[in-house]
Amino acid sequence: MKIIKNPNRASWPELIKRPTQSLDTIEETVIQIFDDVKRHGNQAIQKYTALFDEIDAEVTEVSADEITAASQNVPDALKAAIQMAKQNIETFHKAQKTNRIEVETMPGVNCWQEKRAIEKIGLYIPGGTAPLFSTVLMLAVPAKIAGCKEMVLCTPPNKQGTVANEILYAAQLCGVTKIYKVGGIQAIAAMTFGTETIPQVYKIFGPGNQFVTVAKQLATKYGVAIDMPAGPSELLVLADDTANPAYVASDLLSQAEHGADSQVILVSNSEAFIAAVETEIEQQLDVLPRKIMTKKAIENSKLILIKDDQEALDFINAYGPEHFIVCSKNEALFIDGISNAGSVFIGDYTPESAGDYASGTNHTLPTNGFSKAYSGVNLDSFLKSITFQKITKQGLQNIGKTIELMAGAEGLQAHKNAVSIRLKDLK
Repeated sequence: MKIIKNPNRASWPELIKRPTQSLDTIEETVIQIFDDVKRHGNQAIQKYTALFDEIDAEVTEVSADEITAASQNVPDALKAAIQMAKQNIETFHKAQKTNRIEVETMPGVNCWQEKRAIEKIGLYIPGGTAPLFSTVLMLAVPAKIAGCKEMVLCTPPNKQGTVANEILYAAQLCGVTKIYKVGGIQAIAAMTFGTETIPQVYKIFGPGNQFVTVAKQLATKYGVAIDMPAGPSELLVLADDTANPAYVASDLLSQAEHGADSQVILVSNSEAFIAAVETEIEQQLDVLPRKIMTKKAIENSKLILIKDDQEALDFINAYGPEHFIVCSKNEALFIDGISNAGSVFIGDYTPESAGDYASGTNHTLPTNGFSKAYSGVNLDSFLKSITFQKITKQGLQNIGKTIELMAGAEGLQAHKNAVSIRLKDLK
């Protein structure tokens, strides 16, 4: 990891850059695949699945028999763990429900807001080097609570042409309606346009690599909404010498092992602590099964010395981390002052892994600095707010003149007439 001491603010824009490929290169590939899927549907998906996943198979929905067989092959202990995580996620997301909001803005003018579920949603579940069945819970549980009618799940097949047992078990546990063995850009394109087999959806959810992130952004140009730009994982830890170096190192490595394009950062006011964490990283990294991939991510990562807490907070807000861990005797400053973060973890005994799996908060979060403008997935992500209004005769008499004057000032005579004709009848 690169050690950077007391960086001046002029260098921050360079420091907060993520280790991503050129957007132009990625976009060119994504546009080409989208165009192909739009024109040729399943045929194009089959071609790209063979190219990227090395599986030559027709585009088919996972059968009920496959789901049953997969569920039977998940160990009972793991099933219990998945069920506990699901329960915690349900508890947290059910608490986010809100009631109808109604107000009489003036006598006779009644306005209210109600929420309705998005009817058709697409869930993208990364497979690749680590099939993320936990993401099924994070997306399908709140979708079910919201009342989404159709949940379409796409996930890349493994080399045997199957989907991980755990993904299928979690999907059926959460009520997912359709599952397809399709991953990558072609999966996002399929849910954007629809194919002979895969339905078109209204909104796409889920994390992925840089290509999937750009694909989701391109989907919005075709009228399909997305949860957020959620790309390669990242973590920033703020820790002082009251923290445990071994714990901090383990947290940094836990996110680095997601992939070579992940990034982890430690910000500390103690040189001795930074050195201790670096030593711990070397020791813990050496025994990890995903050592090679994790090491590449560590090479993209940084250990930053910033001695002033307020300046450290300013840097963290400039970076806008996906995950933010605070282990400091001055934790209140960072908890109260953080403006830009996807999810915050506080104290020595709150590992980021807890949020990834089972504490109840959602792990689908904005990356690449998008936490400055986007929230992580939550119950409202699966809902739309619809406003209603009903005006009585008295209400129209009270508000009518205001509407006439404003419409007239904007030169919209038909708008004015829509009120005037009614007021005339009420005289």
